[in-house]
Amino acid sequence: MSDLTTTPFGPTSTASQVIDGVDLRGRRAVVTGGASGIGVETARALAGAGAEVTLAVRDTDAGARVAEDLATDTGNHEVRVAALDLADQASVAAFASAWTGPLHILVNNAGIMAPPETRTAEGWELQFATNHLGHFALSLGLHPALRQAGGARVVSVSSVGHVNGDIDFDDIHFERRAYDKWLAYGQSKTADVLFAVEAAKRWAPDGIAVNALNPGRITGTDLARHIGDVSAAPASFDPTSTDVSWKDVAQGAATSVLLAASPLLDGVTGRYFEDCNEAAPHRPGVRRGVAAYALDTDNAARLWQVSLDLTGRGTRA
Repeated sequence: MSDLTTTPFGPTSTASQVIDGVDLRGRRAVVTGGASGIGVETARALAGAGAEVTLAVRDTDAGARVAEDLATDTGNHEVRVAALDLADQASVAAFASAWTGPLHILVNNAGIMAPPETRTAEGWELQFATNHLGHFALSLGLHPALRQAGGARVVSVSSVGHVNGDIDFDDIHFERRAYDKWLAYGQSKTADVLFAVEAAKRWAPDGIAVNALNPGRITGTDLARHIGDVSAAPASFDPTSTDVSWKDVAQGAATSVLLAASPLLDGVTGRYFEDCNEAAPHRPGVRRGVAAYALDTDNAARLWQVSLDLTGRGTRA
């Protein structure tokens, strides 16, 4: 991979630093999972720059508390809360249908990692259903609003965990193979990157930029609530690896905010970033970079069609 996109920022940069001087007044943003972890910091940065921000969350009471805090902290009282359960396609459809007017920024931030084997009402494996299919359906449902905005941006929060595995198109939902929570997590995060690759291609005529990212290993979030101490993760996950440093939530949100709002990335689409710069190809044994299969255009097109079929959206968008 040549001509990687670079910025003046890096692994220790914070969300407020990458958006410093950016004016988002008149822009509207949605942050899924905006009531916890890096979602809060992403929303804080966007609101601080003047955007109207909607926190799309399962727990609206928690969302309301965060919205009040953000309004107080930023002086921006255009911080809203709306219910969204990404594992429930009806909830996703309701959120999208209730949206009116343009949408300039969509940050697909919410996620779940390594739960016990759990299935949705459709029988879908929960991580794939939440991390990918929920965001896929949401993005398609909001596509008209993104197109209306002109120059909209969609941010797909993936993970270095995507290097643990490609999509198993023959058994996405672990119906025939034994459930492995880390393989399931990895394939859901690979799907997040492939979504960006295909959406960037399909939506380029609409002026919509779509990029994916690895936020890094973040302290102070509840993403690891299903595994407790990260040392419980398998060797392949390698949570104690020294090649990737731990970040606080302000640093963890930086790459999301950069992709969502920085003029440095005007015209950049269909890429995968980490530490505020486009990632180099993954090298075996190193917990960095982007796997070739996650950028494969054939994989991306195939996943898009599979996702259309699963969510019942036919051939739309």
